[in-house]
Amino acid sequence: MDIDTPATPVSRALSEDVIAGDPMTQFARWMADALASDMPEPTAMVLATASAEGRVRGRTVLLKAHGQEGFTFYTNRTSRKGQDLAANPWTCVTFPWYSLERQVIAEGTVRALSQAESEPYFRSRPRGSQIGAWASRQSSVIPSRTVLDDRVAELERRWPEPQQVPMPDFWGGYLLQPEVIEFWQAGAFRLHDRLRYRREAGGWVIERLSP
Repeated sequence: MDIDTPATPVSRALSEDVIAGDPMTQFARWMADALASDMPEPTAMVLATASAEGRVRGRTVLLKAHGQEGFTFYTNRTSRKGQDLAANPWTCVTFPWYSLERQVIAEGTVRALSQAESEPYFRSRPRGSQIGAWASRQSSVIPSRTVLDDRVAELERRWPEPQQVPMPDFWGGYLLQPEVIEFWQAGAFRLHDRLRYRREAGGWVIERLSP
């Protein structure tokens, strides 16, 4: 994200005087701004993982919860990202809030949530999404779209309404527990504000980075 011209009126300088004492409180403030804006998918984040062989991969997922413990998302555990996270729990997420001229980057390790922790969110999903979690063996090669559609139809016959769709044992949540979180606010002529929280001795150190 590069800005060569003066920042637009929506941008606000990010300073140590106004930033929260901990990163998750600051994140909640910025997420509230993103949700109040008219941007598409404000909870979308780019998740980067590395395989056991060191191959780095990225994709967009949706943030489903955030709090003092970290950031929560859900996916198929047999997918490429699920396999990567099983082999290497270190990961990074980026929130690219272009219309607000802001960016948040969080780095840390992930913890797989238990079935009991994951099921409440699964139950909150539309029935079609619950069926979809079973139908898609995410990241696997299939010969055609018809195969996927036939699988959906088969599962709908297996669990007709109002029968409950069980949560797949290969699907669940992950909690990213951050070690570093950077808040980036655009400035004029690429003189951006970058404030980084770094976990140290049970607390957080706030550092300003050169743009």
